[in-house]
Amino acid sequence: MGIVEEAHNVKVLGSGSRFIVLAHGFGTDQSVWKHLVPHLLNDDFRVLLYDNMGAGTTNPDYFDFDRYSTLQGYAYDLLAILEELQVRSCIFVGHSVSGMIGTIASISRPDLFSKLIMVSASPRYLNDVDYFGGFEQEDLDQLFDAMAANYKAWCSGWAPMAIGGDMESVAVQEFSRTLFNMRPDIALSVLQTIFQSDMRQVLSLVTVPCHIIQSKKDLAVPVVVAEYLHQHVGGESIVEVMSTEGHLPQLSSPDIVVPVLLRHICHDIAA
Repeated sequence: MGIVEEAHNVKVLGSGSRFIVLAHGFGTDQSVWKHLVPHLLNDDFRVLLYDNMGAGTTNPDYFDFDRYSTLQGYAYDLLAILEELQVRSCIFVGHSVSGMIGTIASISRPDLFSKLIMVSASPRYLNDVDYFGGFEQEDLDQLFDAMAANYKAWCSGWAPMAIGGDMESVAVQEFSRTLFNMRPDIALSVLQTIFQSDMRQVLSLVTVPCHIIQSKKDLAVPVVVAEYLHQHVGGESIVEVMSTEGHLPQLSSPDIVVPVLLRHICHDIAA
């Protein structure tokens, strides 16, 4: 196993000829895809799972605060993983921030991506003139202060809000577990980088087909953001708004989300 593989806990499952890369969002790790993976283990696909640096499953000593102060650092990691495993083309499924990480990587190396499937992704979380991202700076400052003051208490509040369920739900408990696993200072740094990012200016550079999948109700990403992505990516794109609620629908509503993801993985955008 190579250095990059080991650092990111890379797993390759299946023996098919087409690579599918599954990339997780903030506060989770590759286990967030546990409901989807069994449906991909067939003769067609080879599934590549990895953890973003900073996830609770990675070595915190490897987290470089400067490198990961922008999403570009994560995109470099993704490209390094694909290079080390000699992946020449993949279907990339990115949840939340990984939707944008895949976007950045695809601009550098469009040849490596046959399509991008974004789940609950946003190019910018802050409201702006003629743009509704869902948050004001004051909202984010309060969120960061709460994280810094008492990370465990913040997790206990954030998990049910992000999932859209109560503390008793299995999905909330699972998200709480992976949130708690992150080192608090790393979690704060990662979330600040995500929430302060603005990828709107690079969307027009994307040439890879984009499948944009969104919950009808999501604390972190308003539905209008999915439409914004659809209108502004440079290549062809399609949007599907699901009847789900919450920012991690693949964890909380797999019965709805898994068939949708399989359809977008297996079918290209119709001409």
